[in-house]
Amino acid sequence: MNLFIERSHSKEALENLKRFGLHPLLARLYASRGIEDGNELSLELKHLLPPSTLTNCERAAEILADAIANQTQLLIVADYDCDGATACAVGMRGLRMLGASEKQIGFIVPNRFTMGYGLTPEVVDLAKNLNPKPSLLITVDNGIASHLGIDYAKEHGIDVLVTDHHLPTDQLPNALAIVNPNQRDCTFESKALAGVGVMFYILIALRAELRKRGVFTPESQPKLEQLLSLVALGTVADVAQLDRNNRIFVSQGLKKIRQGIAPAGLLALFEVAGRDPRSANPFDLGFAIGPRLNAAGRLADMSLGIQLLLSDHPDHALTLAQELDRMNRERRVIESGMQESALANLSRMEIEDRPALCLWNPSWHQGVVGIVASRLKERFNRPTIVFAPAEDAIGEPLLRGSGRSIQGFHLRDTLDLVSKRYPLLIQKFGGHAMAAGLTIRQSDFLKFERCFLEISSSLLSDDILQRRCIHDGTLDMADFSVEVGDMLSQEIWGQGFPLPLFYGEFEVLQQSLMKEKHLRLQLRPKLGNGQLAPIVQAVWFNRTQDLPQTAQLAFRLVTDRFHSEPRVQLMIEAINHSS
Repeated sequence: MNLFIERSHSKEALENLKRFGLHPLLARLYASRGIEDGNELSLELKHLLPPSTLTNCERAAEILADAIANQTQLLIVADYDCDGATACAVGMRGLRMLGASEKQIGFIVPNRFTMGYGLTPEVVDLAKNLNPKPSLLITVDNGIASHLGIDYAKEHGIDVLVTDHHLPTDQLPNALAIVNPNQRDCTFESKALAGVGVMFYILIALRAELRKRGVFTPESQPKLEQLLSLVALGTVADVAQLDRNNRIFVSQGLKKIRQGIAPAGLLALFEVAGRDPRSANPFDLGFAIGPRLNAAGRLADMSLGIQLLLSDHPDHALTLAQELDRMNRERRVIESGMQESALANLSRMEIEDRPALCLWNPSWHQGVVGIVASRLKERFNRPTIVFAPAEDAIGEPLLRGSGRSIQGFHLRDTLDLVSKRYPLLIQKFGGHAMAAGLTIRQSDFLKFERCFLEISSSLLSDDILQRRCIHDGTLDMADFSVEVGDMLSQEIWGQGFPLPLFYGEFEVLQQSLMKEKHLRLQLRPKLGNGQLAPIVQAVWFNRTQDLPQTAQLAFRLVTDRFHSEPRVQLMIEAINHSS
């Protein structure tokens, strides 16, 4: 059962924001998200944190400036998710804009099914056999835990520049330079940078270094801002915390997309997704564009997605985008089957007695385990790890897993505890507080499950496991309007800066099933004070159970434009059964 809690806010902050000229509802929403002054809402590029505060960013710029000048052969080693793909595309496009020749720079993506994650010795073998052989590898969205791969590269005369944002291990790899806001002693204030954000910062620093060397003037320098559409996509798709720095990236990137200043491949993804780039918003990036790009890395090879983002030819880009759209439909079918199988397994367990969930099945697909883990985590409010079968280089059966966590439980640190308490149980792992990946031997699954549950049980309390519905309070009658729906849709919401969720009591006038799995409703808000509220349309996706005649509901307010006249629509998220 949900515990319903209204977000609190400072009255002083609320009044400050109102005086700044904000709509009263927006002022309340921003105040409850920690904004105290209207000046904090400016999302212009000039407010980005300076690259000089990002450890080794300027050193990386010097390395790359020397490499461009000396025609050093460069190779970007990308991760196989949306953040990795956009970081790679930003790196490729940005380095070319700053003087690297077409032949001087290339990219490679590890095969997730045979090589796993990061810069492994196997990836280095691929790189050193290329013609021409690279002299410098640039990791994007990976590398911070690639000790063996980096040492192996150095043995073969290849330097490595690590650009990453994942949490480091106790010891850093022996790279030429490491740019990662989460490495120890880095003073960069935004620890939430995605991999694509780190790469963009390096390009900004490189441009400044090239100005210092006289390659460019402020007037002649390339406009790296043209790459912000990709930075926005990678940031949102990687579910990065939207602190002010990241909100600047997302806001400015969306502006570029709306203006049509975006790679042909990105615009093609909007087309196949049926979304209008002229009104692009964070929801489009996170739930329509990102999944289609991710489908390449989940089911095949993310090289296809990167090629799409590098394409400047609309017809070619559309062909690639259509293939990704087909893959995404296939991914949905696979995901649905895995989820049904997982739920069947869990139905035989006492979920309430388990602090966390740990599952695998020989038929499951490696590329989809993260999505299924996320779905199960949302359904049961438990940290969840889902594994699928894999093999190592000599054919030993392995399991590759992806985990998702809940607020208050640091998944990566928990895996670190498991690894330290039970050495050799986990072959490798990495990630963040809310998401992590790992590899174990198939034969060790039951032991891992026991150890993971044991440590999880010691770290999780009833308070952490209590499902909470954090909402933004009630709406006035005037707020149930198309204008308010449009206003909310234009703001930058996302991880750490949540989309508004409201709460209220409603009279349920009509309810029926839509497509046999969604509840369609007609509701009348009960506003009190004798106000006669208008009837509003509502939908509760993936719910078939009828509501009582009167219900207290948590909902999102949107503008529905799929009819002749725009209208308000409520997207129902939860019901308060204790009311």
